[in-house]
Amino acid sequence: MGRQRDVAERTECVCARCGRRMPAGAGPHRRWCSERCRRQKLTDLDRRIEAELRARLDRLASGATLCPSEVARAVAGTDSEEWRELMEPTRQAGRRLVAAGVAEITQRGQVVDPSTARGPIRIRRAR
Repeated sequence: MGRQRDVAERTECVCARCGRRMPAGAGPHRRWCSERCRRQKLTDLDRRIEAELRARLDRLASGATLCPSEVARAVAGTDSEEWRELMEPTRQAGRRLVAAGVAEITQRGQVVDPSTARGPIRIRRAR
């Protein structure tokens, strides 16, 4: 019993909405990090952003990175200024892709923990 609990505590849980890591003791059964994320869930816009991010990552050269603003601008449209409002949802999509093992988030060329990264980030395919 003790060994099973140790394994469960080490299992990383990631919020299905925002992609942030949850405390190790949360257990694999939790899907949301907060009541807010549980209420909001994933929207069609979140899915569009994630699909655009995946498509752009697939087109990237090996080792190349992209700025989340590129994805936000593409989803918002070229003439729109609403891309700024899409920056946090784009970062959330990036965190979800990191949790899925598809992408890495970097700052100054170094891979960083997406749950704690502050400031400008870049996203690249997982190596």
